[in-house]
Amino acid sequence: MADADFERLALEHVHALYNFAMYLTHKPAEAEDLVQETYLRAFRFSHRFEPGTHLRAWLFQILRNTYLTFYRLREREAPLAEDGVPEWDTPMFHDAPTGDALALETHSDLERAMGQLPEEFRTVLLLAEVEGLPLEDVARVMTCPVGTVKSRIFRAKERLRALLRDYDKRT
Repeated sequence: MADADFERLALEHVHALYNFAMYLTHKPAEAEDLVQETYLRAFRFSHRFEPGTHLRAWLFQILRNTYLTFYRLREREAPLAEDGVPEWDTPMFHDAPTGDALALETHSDLERAMGQLPEEFRTVLLLAEVEGLPLEDVARVMTCPVGTVKSRIFRAKERLRALLRDYDKRT
């Protein structure tokens, strides 16, 4: 695959990569840096990409590995933004609804519930259900068997159901 073709195809996934980076970092500036580092690595190692395989999954794998290697150390820092506001309330999905109060509340409740899931459950759920990656590609990103991905998705959904069990009664 020619470099220009590879770059064009790779850049089609920038929004999905940014969503995933925001989920991992919870900070727009760090998410942008993570996406930029992902693309630097992808372009540098484009010769290792196997044409005919899923480019999006390959990019997600690079992003996740880069995060695990370089960015996880920052989790030990105090969870305050530069303006002193706690970072725990940063949205998991950067495209949260803004107009409808009920939609915003629902979205916030879902984010809060997802935040209570273990990382490996949240990640597979986001990759498979939100980003729409095939299970085989999620397994590749997570470096685990497809059966493990299926199990984690099932357990994540069960935990979300338990966390949101009283939700219907509120609305």
